[in-house]
Amino acid sequence: MALAEIKQVRGRAVYIPGDDIDTDQIMPARFLMSVSFDGLGKALFYDARFGRDGASKGHPLDDPRHQGATIVLANQNFGCGSSREHAPQGFHKAGFRAIVAESFAEIFFGNSTTLGIPCVSLPHDQIEALARAVRDDPSLELTVDLERLEVRAGEAVYPCQIKPSARDGLLRGEWDPIAQLLEGQAQASALKDKLPYTSW
Repeated sequence: MALAEIKQVRGRAVYIPGDDIDTDQIMPARFLMSVSFDGLGKALFYDARFGRDGASKGHPLDDPRHQGATIVLANQNFGCGSSREHAPQGFHKAGFRAIVAESFAEIFFGNSTTLGIPCVSLPHDQIEALARAVRDDPSLELTVDLERLEVRAGEAVYPCQIKPSARDGLLRGEWDPIAQLLEGQAQASALKDKLPYTSW
């Protein structure tokens, strides 16, 4: 089954402030035992969100005004630190479908886009403007438009950046290499049967 072509992501946003937010914060190590990634949405930023007694610390993800948000706003070097795939999986399992930040750590960017989560970049002042707009009106809908390479919020339009190869894969529905391999399994098996050195 072909993957979806991801041309736009629309939805409400939540701003998670701070530079150099690493994957250890995003997904604490004790949750890495999950192999299927099920339930990781609840573990997202767990130590920053909850005390030892399980009480909320008032993290933006737990603000009732942002419940149901599908787009994350962030600052510089988002997703740095260890390469744990569980971090972007946590965002995906929690229902987030795009991340807009000043910049991204390389491996986090790759792991996110292979889940079909576009990671686009905007300058600091534009991230701050979007964050203010979302704080003022949490119901504001943002559009991350990969075809036009822009982020829209109401009347405001911000040109964004994303690696061309990642953008092309998302637009063509070729963003998950494992899914592509599985999709071609029948052709690979047919070719294997024709090769003389695979029938020992």
